[in-house]
Amino acid sequence: MLAYTLFVLFAGGLQALAARVQVTWDVGYLNISRDGLSKWRAIGANGQLPIPPIYISQGDILELTAINHLDKPLSLHAHGLFQRNSTFYDGVGMATECGIPPGAQFTYIIETRDQCGTFWIHAHYGTEGIDGLRTALIIHDQDPQLLDEYDEDVLLTLEDWGHEPYDDHIKMLQTIAEVDMPPNHPTVLINGINANFSQPIRFSPGRRYRLRVISMSFTYWFKVRLPGHTMQVIEADGISSRPSAVDGLDLCPGQRYSVIITAKESLEFNYALNVTFYNDFIVDIPGLTTLYHHVPIVYHDNAPVKTYPVIEDHKVKWADELAMEPRDELMLLEPVDHHIVRSVKALPKDLGVPIYAFGNYSYAPVPVLPLFTALTTGNLALLPSTYAPQLNAIILQHNHIVELELRNPDSVIVHTFHSHGHAFQVVESGPVHKNSSIPIKRFKGRQPMRRDTITLALGQYVKVRIQADNPGVWFQHCHQEQHNLSGLGFTLIEAPDVMQRTLRVPSEMIEFCRMLGHSTQGNSAGRAGSDMTGIEKPIAISGSANSISDTV
Repeated sequence: MLAYTLFVLFAGGLQALAARVQVTWDVGYLNISRDGLSKWRAIGANGQLPIPPIYISQGDILELTAINHLDKPLSLHAHGLFQRNSTFYDGVGMATECGIPPGAQFTYIIETRDQCGTFWIHAHYGTEGIDGLRTALIIHDQDPQLLDEYDEDVLLTLEDWGHEPYDDHIKMLQTIAEVDMPPNHPTVLINGINANFSQPIRFSPGRRYRLRVISMSFTYWFKVRLPGHTMQVIEADGISSRPSAVDGLDLCPGQRYSVIITAKESLEFNYALNVTFYNDFIVDIPGLTTLYHHVPIVYHDNAPVKTYPVIEDHKVKWADELAMEPRDELMLLEPVDHHIVRSVKALPKDLGVPIYAFGNYSYAPVPVLPLFTALTTGNLALLPSTYAPQLNAIILQHNHIVELELRNPDSVIVHTFHSHGHAFQVVESGPVHKNSSIPIKRFKGRQPMRRDTITLALGQYVKVRIQADNPGVWFQHCHQEQHNLSGLGFTLIEAPDVMQRTLRVPSEMIEFCRMLGHSTQGNSAGRAGSDMTGIEKPIAISGSANSISDTV
């Protein structure tokens, strides 16, 4: 359900018409078969799946009201939105909110004055997102120059869809080794339906199409190509880029791209948009773990489909953030005030997903939200000892420039990294180990590209930079659901002294915490100073011989 209220927005001395867009999600369980293969209790909004995409324009204020008819708490995260001055609306359960209790409702306020592009919204308390509660969020750019570069806007959402509630899937995963193939691997949904029945996209000769591709995935990767056509990348994760020609897109869970495709001048042939569904961390069985789908690109109903020879992946020019440049020409952030190394570490188990860590401890929620700890402990909020070890808290000073070096040395599998509250500059990637043949790559243009989600390849590091100009509590984590739930995350506590002066948490959120039995003040244990009495002992994970100690 959507409602619009117009208001006048003054920005940069110019008067623009913007809207207050009101969307209501009545969140509940649905017994549904989205892929035609299995019917199970999924989670939807307003009695439907897929949930319709939300379209707004830059400058609009989105008011998203969630009514929780589940039997557990609920929270919603606008993936890629910075939530400046409103970290409490970021939607991370037990980090920035305690969740909406069953039977209650809450309205998230999402301002878009300084952002536009391709985003999505998903639940972020437990497994509600992978169970269905996710949709696209498109914030239309108002820049006339950009709008003049294409004629039509086309959305392509890509999802991994399981065959049972993910909590049940997790129980199954505990019975096999992680690298083995799950007996009930997910299927693919394209624009909300089984990819085997993908609806055609119609092209008209000579027209320019902006194709927005969103990986609304929690586990698998996607590759997208349109043989016979060139893609001009113009956006990655909500950051506009200078146009650059590529052959295809390789998207990890959570990533987004916009590309401009110019249609052929002839109606002689139709074409196939190729979508490959894959994952590097389980045994590859073509047709089962790697799936190949095609979206019809139709120029004429009676035209034959033109075929092309298969090109090996290493010969394809894939979109690469290190080869892209932002349209706004933001220069490399320097000098660096802090260089922080975080290595993926794993505590293997004979069966099931390992316990993971982005640091020395596996991430786990604590009784008091780190947001409340930052807001209620005065000068002690500046001390890491005020936060429980399992938060892996890093305290950042306001406006400092930080370089994060994210390493994946010995965890056996590839990971992803998603940053809340920031789009980071991607500066460099290379091998963790000195004797590796993996090349070192630095950004090629005049300014490094920014985005909020990247792949951490096995045996490699990625260096990214941010400026701590967004006071708040920001979760940083792997976007593969089972790894996120297994502790692969850490917390940025950004300028807590500024937060205490400027942030005012909505009273409903404080009351929700009390309803759910959580304290709203004190350190992570609800006590004074560094007294963590009553908190569960954190799971410590040491590095292997080849990993690098975490340093701040």
